[in-house]
Amino acid sequence: MGIKHYAQVYRGFVSTSFTEATSFRLNFLLLIIMDLFFYVSVLATVSFIFDHVETIGPWNRTQLMFFMSFMLVIDHLHMTFVSESFWMLSTHLKTGELDFTLLKPVNSIFSVFFRHVRPSSLCNIFVTWGLLIYYGRQVPLTTLDWVLLPPLILLSFTLLCLIEFIIASSMFWVTEGLGINFLRMQIQQLSRWPDYIYGILSRKILTIALPVLLIGSAPVHFLFDKSRYLPLGGMVIAILGSFVVLRWIWARGLRRYDSASS
Repeated sequence: MGIKHYAQVYRGFVSTSFTEATSFRLNFLLLIIMDLFFYVSVLATVSFIFDHVETIGPWNRTQLMFFMSFMLVIDHLHMTFVSESFWMLSTHLKTGELDFTLLKPVNSIFSVFFRHVRPSSLCNIFVTWGLLIYYGRQVPLTTLDWVLLPPLILLSFTLLCLIEFIIASSMFWVTEGLGINFLRMQIQQLSRWPDYIYGILSRKILTIALPVLLIGSAPVHFLFDKSRYLPLGGMVIAILGSFVVLRWIWARGLRRYDSASS
């Protein structure tokens, strides 16, 4: 099965997700408002800190606000395209509904983690990208930086997803996936701050053993200073390594899976 087949399947995922979401209009609206409040709270926190200091580490207010905007774009992609699937996996493992997913003629990782789209979050795309463009012009970014920005965002999003897919796969070994999901969210929270705020030991662990700090810090550092390209190579290595680990742990999880419906 080629890319065209998967594109058609994904189009069906998106269509059914939109149908389900728009059936509950008040909930749809509240989710949009919730996301907007989250964006405001993140930026307001940083702005409040800079009311008392001129710089945090090597970055000034504008640079850190750009970093936060960069991470909000990643978060927006995450909330729109994969976040719902983590919670549904927990439910499907308990109820046995995962059986029907595994019977479908597509890769099970694809059908599990990309099945549920959150249309309400998609509506805020102009907010997150508007913030990124605004602070990018304040930094300011060069023409080359603007060209590099979309692929760097895609690289960061890919690494974040792979790390979370690996964590979520551990649900095969537990009776309740709620704790795994909260652990996943806490690890995601670590990536939302630049690497230099962490101590040396914590930074090494969260860059090498669990490379969550590479998600935002590596591309933004590179945009500000082109001599810092080595962490980008580390991101590529982390993505390839994470993909191998995911395939391995997912296969072991499926072998362990005992349908709740049987």
